[in-house]
Amino acid sequence: MKKVLIANRGEIALRVHRACQEMGIRTVAVHSTADETAMHVRLADESVCIGPPSARESYLNVANILSAAAITGADAIHPGYGFLSENAKFAEMVEAHGFTFIGPTADHIRMMGDKITAKDTMRRLGVPLVPGSKGALSSLEEARSVAEEVMYPVLIKAAAGGGGRGMKVARDASEIEEAWRVARTEAKAAFGNDEVYLEKYLDRPRHIELQVLADTHGNVVHFGERDCSLQRRHQKLVEEAGSPVLTPAERDALGAQVTAGLRQLGYRNAGTLEFLWQDGQFAFIEMNTRLQVEHPVTEMVCGVDLVREQIRVAAGEKLGYGQEDVRFSGHAIECRVTAEHPETFAPSPGRVTTYHAPGGLGVRVDSALYSGYSVPPHYDSLVAKLIVHAPTRAQAIARTRRALDEMVVDGIETTLPLHKRIMEDPEFQAGDYTIHWLERFVGRNG
Repeated sequence: MKKVLIANRGEIALRVHRACQEMGIRTVAVHSTADETAMHVRLADESVCIGPPSARESYLNVANILSAAAITGADAIHPGYGFLSENAKFAEMVEAHGFTFIGPTADHIRMMGDKITAKDTMRRLGVPLVPGSKGALSSLEEARSVAEEVMYPVLIKAAAGGGGRGMKVARDASEIEEAWRVARTEAKAAFGNDEVYLEKYLDRPRHIELQVLADTHGNVVHFGERDCSLQRRHQKLVEEAGSPVLTPAERDALGAQVTAGLRQLGYRNAGTLEFLWQDGQFAFIEMNTRLQVEHPVTEMVCGVDLVREQIRVAAGEKLGYGQEDVRFSGHAIECRVTAEHPETFAPSPGRVTTYHAPGGLGVRVDSALYSGYSVPPHYDSLVAKLIVHAPTRAQAIARTRRALDEMVVDGIETTLPLHKRIMEDPEFQAGDYTIHWLERFVGRNG
């Protein structure tokens, strides 16, 4: 593999570029007209403009991306996360045009992209699930029946959903009809598919995910768990590796179960299985067939470059190590810094007048910001990820607080003040939180 086209933007495009550079692989950056001065464009070996600011006309423009790969002589395409990263048709077209897709097969992307199919697959592989319907609900009457069986409260969710859209809670029988109707309407509007399913609503779960990597030779390993419970409107803000509530034995048991299942499935490349955890029990909710935004915390505790491993696997190499070779060291925390008001969460694009990244032992910043850069209003608001590693969780929190105090992003509003408040909160410091904690915290402090 001599040249990789990076079909993304922002910090993840820069992250992939850095891995390629260290491997001696040349990079091609594609960009919209709004991103012509972006850092990934400035640092890549080559760049190609693929359209106007609208993502639909640029970063989601498959024809233009494939044309850019052809005219630059790229061998492979890395999709990053978001945009086309979990688009099975795109993965198929990349391979059909003679390029290597740095990710899972189109069949596995398609399988896990539909939540009902994904749950059916995991049930077959023996992975624990949230109690609920065994497939899409055919009628409101079936929803009522399943809800009575698993007992209220229940959650009705879009089969093709994500990001909290097409998801409604019914706390008792009087709310089931409204939840059914609203979830289907939202699902149809957001995903063009009004299929929904039902599962038991867990009232105080944590969101815990497991990072896996598989080669094309039947080798599958996991790199432990991440606790992603600090969410607002189903969007993660802070992630930790490992989870404050899991023991190594629990992690190893879940990891053994998952890797055995994925080996049977013939999965390849990176993936993340997401679970709800409550009272010591895991329940699978979905699998992301791509690199995760929060992958750096796993890299910090395992000492592995996941992007490099993705590229190696896509090139047909063996992992070259087994589960017994994966070591977990210390604790890592990631803060997602977004261009939003820290209390109202109103978007805040604009020109960054001053940018200063923190430093010191165990501090990493993944960001494409620089002083003078203008954050465009057309894309996701994530502008930086602060990742900190230390021997213990308490030390990681203290180091994160120090790094947040050092970090400067002037000219736009960011969520840096919110992250500082979270790190200072006694409940967070004690690891005493669920997926509902942050919503209440924001309400208390907003």
